[in-house]
Amino acid sequence: MQSKPTTIKEIARILNISPSSVSRGLHDHPSIGAITREKIKQLAKSLNYEPNKAAILFQKGKTYTIGVILPELSEYFFSIAISAIEDEAIKKNYTVIFAQSHDCYEQEIKLVEKMKNQRVDGLLVSISKDTFKFDHFEKLNSFNIPVVFFDRIPPVRNVHYVACSLESATVKAVNHLIRKGHRSIGMINGPKTLYASEERKEGYKQAITFNRLKFDPSLVINCDLTEQGTLSAAEMFLNHKRKPTAIVAFNDYVALFLIKYFKKLNVINSFDILSYANLPIISYLDHPPVASVEQYPYLQGQKAVNILLDLIQHPKAENQAYYHTIVDADLIINSQNE
Repeated sequence: MQSKPTTIKEIARILNISPSSVSRGLHDHPSIGAITREKIKQLAKSLNYEPNKAAILFQKGKTYTIGVILPELSEYFFSIAISAIEDEAIKKNYTVIFAQSHDCYEQEIKLVEKMKNQRVDGLLVSISKDTFKFDHFEKLNSFNIPVVFFDRIPPVRNVHYVACSLESATVKAVNHLIRKGHRSIGMINGPKTLYASEERKEGYKQAITFNRLKFDPSLVINCDLTEQGTLSAAEMFLNHKRKPTAIVAFNDYVALFLIKYFKKLNVINSFDILSYANLPIISYLDHPPVASVEQYPYLQGQKAVNILLDLIQHPKAENQAYYHTIVDADLIINSQNE
């Protein structure tokens, strides 16, 4: 049976001195004589005494722990972001606690509360696709827990965030399809609750109107990003009076659902598909997307965690500006389709 760890009180009892004297002696306080300090240290060593780090950190008001809440840890984008977050946190002697909302708003609320109870020093968040209110994050202000959002960010200004330039990236993407000769271009967008969905739509509209094409709202279909949702959108396009010849998919996962479905229907060669995320796997497909928007997850994670650590080290002063950091996206063109 494992024995209980030695405490300062036990050392004090054996030496017949006060616990506070033991604590001061272990920290070489000048109020404790050299002989007594040596006795304290020798006894502590013989009893395998180890200081209670949690208690020490609690006294300092820090746990040197940050929390991270993501939709899905298994997604390639977030797994790369996690690597950056851990790499940077370790450099600053911070521990990272990861949790996943599974794209569920209610789960996200519970996780924020749990992170607060774990006394994390700060929180990094990529919100769920269902999140439509943000008061569960605002409550953390009362506990001096800074929050930095990345990738999936709230549609509000008074938050710290790191995001990709999706609007301008979508302009590049649609322009690429137009240069390839497409005049009817569909878009399978994400849920309206996601700010990223609005950015994609705005970029799409800009490119369409700039090229003097008619913007048709019915060619932009919002879906829940599931396979079934994607297939429902695909059916709408197949039956559309202006059936598109190219489709902009919300991300590579949606593109994969589309490719699988169109291959099954034997219509894959009738469409050019363009997507976001630039997953390595797409280069191995027989019919890969013609291009994919690179959103640089490692860089986003790196910037987000460094902003958070700065906020922890230097708590936000009154009227201090919020961090709004934008990472430029790039359109990666698949040479197989050129």
